[in-house]
Amino acid sequence: MTQTGWGYDSHRFVKGRKLVLGGVGIPFKMGLKGHSDADAALHALIDALLGAAALGDIGTLFPDSDPRFKGADSLRLLADTARRIAPRFRIVHVDVTVLAEVPKLGPYKNRMRAKIGHALNVPIENVSVKAKTNEGMGFVGKKEGIAAVAVATLEKKLRRAR
Repeated sequence: MTQTGWGYDSHRFVKGRKLVLGGVGIPFKMGLKGHSDADAALHALIDALLGAAALGDIGTLFPDSDPRFKGADSLRLLADTARRIAPRFRIVHVDVTVLAEVPKLGPYKNRMRAKIGHALNVPIENVSVKAKTNEGMGFVGKKEGIAAVAVATLEKKLRRAR
């Protein structure tokens, strides 16, 4: 049996922070505002995985009120999420779309796929990363921030009879 989860995240741009998306540092004049590293792509993916496993959401698992997660590397949070779902599920496929007017993300998509695959312990062929603009519309189109959506498909592991 397969289960599917969907995730969304967005963060506004802020000066003085490094931009990290999909676990990859991207040269840009601004980063994203957030308690952790504000990696919107990985946060959306974590929510998709947790949703597919019916384990809540990123805010419950890694609350921004907890000082342990201040500046946290979202790749570590993603790997921790994968470990939590591993006893009951196998990750079949994940698909992330980053919505950003700036910067251009095309050159970084394969590195993002590799980082995500490594963190989830799945082959890169099972990881999709896409980047889209918002055609000048909304906060993304006005270059005020970045959003991301993700879908995760999990396969339930069979329980052995006792």
